[in-house]
Amino acid sequence: MVGPSQPLPRLFGMLPEELCAHLQDHGVRANEGEARRYLAHWISHGQTGVPRKPPSRKFLDGARDLVDHGHLEVVERVTDPTDGFTKYLFRSPDGALSEAVRIPLAKEGCFTVCLSSQVGCAMQCDFCATGRLGLTRNLAPWEIVSAFCTVRDEAPGRVTGAVFMGQGEPFHNYDAVIQAARILSDPCGGRIAKKAITISTVGLVPQIRRFAAERHGYRLIVSLTSALPERRRALLPVAGRFEMEDLAAAIREYSEVAKGLVTVAWVLLGGVNHDQAEVDAIRALLGDVPLRVNLIDVNDAREEAEGGYRRATEVERNLFFDALQALEVPIVRRYSGGGNEKAACGMLAASHGATASPATRAE
Repeated sequence: MVGPSQPLPRLFGMLPEELCAHLQDHGVRANEGEARRYLAHWISHGQTGVPRKPPSRKFLDGARDLVDHGHLEVVERVTDPTDGFTKYLFRSPDGALSEAVRIPLAKEGCFTVCLSSQVGCAMQCDFCATGRLGLTRNLAPWEIVSAFCTVRDEAPGRVTGAVFMGQGEPFHNYDAVIQAARILSDPCGGRIAKKAITISTVGLVPQIRRFAAERHGYRLIVSLTSALPERRRALLPVAGRFEMEDLAAAIREYSEVAKGLVTVAWVLLGGVNHDQAEVDAIRALLGDVPLRVNLIDVNDAREEAEGGYRRATEVERNLFFDALQALEVPIVRRYSGGGNEKAACGMLAASHGATASPATRAE
């Protein structure tokens, strides 16, 4: 049996075969069919207690005694009245705070959930509030899945997707994020189509290559923001340590596996990264890769005098858009909502006091 000093494994971090194996390892007669029904009851349907078609009594007793069924605590939920984005603040058992956002989609009654992968972030991106927190710790798969289930269960409609674009760098917590994505896409888990799960990265080259090699089927977005090496190092200090040619090669590897357009995100910073030199650099690096460019307006609550970034003017944005047309790739201006409640891209900073010790910041 599980010893008194050993923490119980978390139900919301398990796949059916893992739950079944765990119970069997502790002397419980269990089969995978029972595990599937049990997980579907708790995760897919958001129910508690005993499933309508219950497993055996031994299975139920074993699951009760050998698995922790706990959820994250909801500290706060706030909705931006201008666009319906709803931000959730969660507290983990150790007191760590993390956030998630429910995002309305264009199709009425449908939503996606923006999920965090870490408490804070070590990437130190110069325009991102989360990066200024430093990294406290990684989120475990169960914490990510618990956040998703809570947001989904309270949605006034159907949740059809999940995006790992909240606090943290998903590929800096690679194994936990992939495990969470597997649970979210499992028929007994979140029941989200793999192609409706998107993982974002600032460009961690080894992990992009691993992701491509493992062929998971989830979508990938690479936050490029600048294709000029010196500028990118200034804006994305950690990710900028990788040579641009190596990043381009990793994106190319993923493109060959994905067999479709590769999305690169571009946080548009007024007066900074919208010149012709950027367009020329994109063409030189990735001209042979089928791309989609997502333009995202920066969200920086700081004033420029405090080191903050302003949004590009309409003139700056239009000139850059016109210059990008020469690449002959789809260009999308992505709406980043929830700004009034600090729920927009780059603004998630667990404002109720999540902090990081200096030792856990990026090396």
